[in-house]
Amino acid sequence: MTDITFTLDAKGKQTLLTLSIREAVIAGWTGRDPVARDKHIAELEAIGIARPASTPIYYRVAARRLTTADSIEVSGTESSGEVEFVLFGLQERIFVGLGSDHTDRKVETYSVTVSKQMCDKVVAPVLWDLDEVSGHWDQMILRSFAWIAGARVLYQEGALDSMLPVAELIQRGFGGAGLPDGCAMFGGTFAAKGGIRPASRFEYELEDPVLKRSIRHAYDVIELPVLG
Repeated sequence: MTDITFTLDAKGKQTLLTLSIREAVIAGWTGRDPVARDKHIAELEAIGIARPASTPIYYRVAARRLTTADSIEVSGTESSGEVEFVLFGLQERIFVGLGSDHTDRKVETYSVTVSKQMCDKVVAPVLWDLDEVSGHWDQMILRSFAWIAGARVLYQEGALDSMLPVAELIQRGFGGAGLPDGCAMFGGTFAAKGGIRPASRFEYELEDPVLKRSIRHAYDVIELPVLG
């Protein structure tokens, strides 16, 4: 279990909210459009990663992998981030956040489950109440930028109407019980523009064009040497 203190931006007010996260889940291949979903699967196959056993699929990682840090340390040069919305369960309420499913791509070629456990998952320190955005959920936009060779490039971008609705995502993963108390679930991602590749810095955001606000976060990637 890990405790993370967020700023809850709800009903025009900002308050501190500490969540005790006991369970972390990475939902993968969550696209509504099978063509777009298969594009991301093909993208991963191109770098040696096997097709998933099912779509969607739900990977478990240690809750302590979640962090709001502004930098992470990774082994070697073959990891990369992915922007995702994150759902947090608390006493039958659901909060919406933002995270990066940073993954070791070399390890992913032989075990996706192990690769998910290799890297910290950086979440933004701000949450929204799902009730405030559920009516225009599909209009919200996920976007990421990667710093590659000293240049900031648009890495991912897409509206949430491309992904499974929240209720269906939770139903498939947890059944009728709903999102468990203390659970953080990453909701899936978009294909990378130009292909998956490492970056020295990863910046990402969730834009709400209706309520005119965004959640943003960023972190530096510190590569540790692999000596054998």
